[in-house]
Amino acid sequence: MRIQNLEKHYDGFSLQQVNLSVPAGSVVGFVGSNGAGKTTTIKAALGLVRPDAGSIALFGEETAGAPSKRLAELKQRIGVVFDACSFPEELTVDTVGKLMAQCYRNWNAAAFHAFLRAFELAPDKKVKDLSRGMGMKLSLVCALAHAPDLLILDEATAGLDPLARDQALDVLRLFMDEPTHAVLMSSHITSDLEKIADYIVCIDEGRIVFSVEKDLITDFAGIAQCRAAEFDAIADSGFFAPGTMHFQRNAYGTSVLVPDRQAFSARFPGVAIDRATIDSYLALMLKGETR
Repeated sequence: MRIQNLEKHYDGFSLQQVNLSVPAGSVVGFVGSNGAGKTTTIKAALGLVRPDAGSIALFGEETAGAPSKRLAELKQRIGVVFDACSFPEELTVDTVGKLMAQCYRNWNAAAFHAFLRAFELAPDKKVKDLSRGMGMKLSLVCALAHAPDLLILDEATAGLDPLARDQALDVLRLFMDEPTHAVLMSSHITSDLEKIADYIVCIDEGRIVFSVEKDLITDFAGIAQCRAAEFDAIADSGFFAPGTMHFQRNAYGTSVLVPDRQAFSARFPGVAIDRATIDSYLALMLKGETR
């Protein structure tokens, strides 16, 4: 999937020049606070809301102006899980599968029932009797059972307990064994993204703040913990180009986001520095000051 210069305007909120790509063979983590624009971006990409500007391509084909029949064919190749189970409450799990079989030409009933067993979902249980976590599992099973090439998950692991989240991530790893597959995964649970994502894209107030390889965050970046004199020396050293130093003051000193912690440690061996996580990277990029 490729999104270029996407705009969508509502009263009080706008997506502005959003660019986002999900290459084949990759898992893209899509992060940002509630209301930042993640779900609106996803809905625009799926044609559920009409963009005001920009272009969207699915599997190399532009969707704007494409015949509705062709768009339907492209969507057959996409599995989607939103943050709530949307199946009719009175249906049983097994009946949901039969309904999905009428929607997708590549529906695999055997795979559907195998996933049900793996996720311990009872076929005779009604949707209304499923917990939020079980409803999310059912949505994920339906997204996988028609052999999609692209999975789009919008907070799909939010309702799962830690063991179930690990199980879901294992399923996604198996899905990604096929090099033509791709995943766009919106999530507030950044520890999940650290385990599976290849790229991290952050959106805030309708704008893309950064798009980087995940390893540049978890394997290279660091958070330096500086005293006042150390901070001034680092800021005046020329190590950071003007406007690229992200920092946050706290009661014990100042935290500084460092893109290369090994280079930083070689330059400032007396300054304590910790490995960055996606959470700490986000906090400094979104809430920190710049210099």
